[in-house]
Amino acid sequence: MSSPADVDIDVVVIGAGVVGCAVALALARRGVEVALLEAEPEPGLGASGTNSGILHIGFDSLPGELETEMIIDASTIRDSVLATLDVPVLVCGAVIRPRDDAERETVAELAGNAVRNGVTARHGDDGSLVIPGEAVTDPVRYTLALAGAARAHGAKLRMGCAVAGIEARDRGLAVREAAGAELRCRVVANCAGLQADAVARMAGDDSFEIYPRKGEFLVFDQIPESPLEQILLPVPTPRTKGVLVFPTIDGKVVTGPTAIDLEDKHDWSVRPEAAGEILPKAVAMFPPLADAEPIAVYAGLRPAGRGVNYLIGPSRACRGLVNVAAIRSTGLTASLGIARRVSEIVASLGVALGPEQPLRAGPPAPALAQPWWRRTAEHRTGPR
Repeated sequence: MSSPADVDIDVVVIGAGVVGCAVALALARRGVEVALLEAEPEPGLGASGTNSGILHIGFDSLPGELETEMIIDASTIRDSVLATLDVPVLVCGAVIRPRDDAERETVAELAGNAVRNGVTARHGDDGSLVIPGEAVTDPVRYTLALAGAARAHGAKLRMGCAVAGIEARDRGLAVREAAGAELRCRVVANCAGLQADAVARMAGDDSFEIYPRKGEFLVFDQIPESPLEQILLPVPTPRTKGVLVFPTIDGKVVTGPTAIDLEDKHDWSVRPEAAGEILPKAVAMFPPLADAEPIAVYAGLRPAGRGVNYLIGPSRACRGLVNVAAIRSTGLTASLGIARRVSEIVASLGVALGPEQPLRAGPPAPALAQPWWRRTAEHRTGPR
């Protein structure tokens, strides 16, 4: 769609996490020429590979918030996308069981919230809330499948490609790679996760700041006598959804996360005290863990925004830059909705979108050497 004399490509997407891959796919399906740049050697080696893998349906999301809109929008198309891309999903449902009157009030509010968001949930006489549509997936396979489908629709994926600068040009932007090459485009979609603020500053936009919120997890084998068959959710607080317990696609049980606000975007370690903070809360919900020993631990760094959540929109400082930042723990869940929103913004900046092509999967991704919950942890910190 571009004139070669003007630009090399229509849109450069920076960051091949689940959101960046979803954005690249959504644009490529509309006939947009897309390059997806990732500093790491493979997609999904950041926050996308170290979350819970839970696919939420928005029962507890605040009505009117952009995050809620993106989650609910994604939920309308996610099943068909996952099926076409052959991504494994376990629709196991979730339950919240309050422990006292104060928690019963909170759960009753969540039940009303689910109704307002159009989400099916059952509020029991005992105060519990069952959400049958909650599911788990393999977040790495999801991200890799989106990347493969984006390539199948014509997107160019460039891994190991760190961005060193973004400059305004007469008809768009020039993205300078650390290796020295320059890529001219009409629009840059900044999906760089933890580094989204640094990427924005390259283009002269210092309007937001990203900090890492560490979430630590413990992994257990399933307990044959008491297998966990659904997601166990705690009653949330205003700051965090708390420690949960959930089954995985590969037959494990995971509990966590913690929520530790940091400054260091490279600290993927698990603190020695994490198990002591997580286990008592997990055992209270799932007593069989009392006698179990974790087989692995890992930590994820969620890209939280200072004073902002779900910043999705064109930069006021740099025409052609679209920031997709401060996408916290629900990024996996909301990625398809975010991608549709970014496509609309890209169109508003003058990039023509064609009709959406039927979704095509890429070639099957090679089998991973480790489970998804080990892959990023070992990449970041080494074998444990």
